Amino acid sequence: MNAEDIRNLFEYNAWANHRSMESAAVLTPEQFTRDLGSSFKSVRDTLAHILMAEWIWLERFHGRSPAGPSPGLDSIDYDGLGARWAELERDWTDFVASLGDADIARVYTFKTMKGDSQEQPAWQMLQHLVNHGSYHRGQVTTLLRQLGAKPQTVDMIAFYRQRDSKAKT
Repeated sequence: MNAEDIRNLFEYNAWANHRSMESAAVLTPEQFTRDLGSSFKSVRDTLAHILMAEWIWLERFHGRSPAGPSPGLDSIDYDGLGARWAELERDWTDFVASLGDADIARVYTFKTMKGDSQEQPAWQMLQHLVNHGSYHRGQVTTLLRQLGAKPQTVDMIAFYRQRDSKAKT
């Protein structure tokens, strides 16, 4: 794992987040927040959870250990979620672009939201974050289908194929 691998993972992560949000754009506000009995009740809550996790991990990389979620996500609407995500994505892009190979080996110490102290190398934290998002985007796909919406694929291979086809043109 090197810094270029991390940049590729985060490029994929942003692409997949965009596709999940685009797929959710067709939902009515009622559908977006409808309790479907999943691990996070609704499409909105699941997407907000992904965003919250991305915010928490970025905070940890900046030496802060949030004790709770970013405020306001439990009542945010689609446009508000998109705006917050766009800002966070810019912050992640800047952070990941600044990393060199030595940076991804650095061990970070932080506290979990339960207050437990943890130590992890950056590359593990970064891989986890992308994997976490993939897991929950899969849940969003299922929720969208339950609501009759057609989700876009968020598979990593589709990302690579799309990126490679654009590079050839």
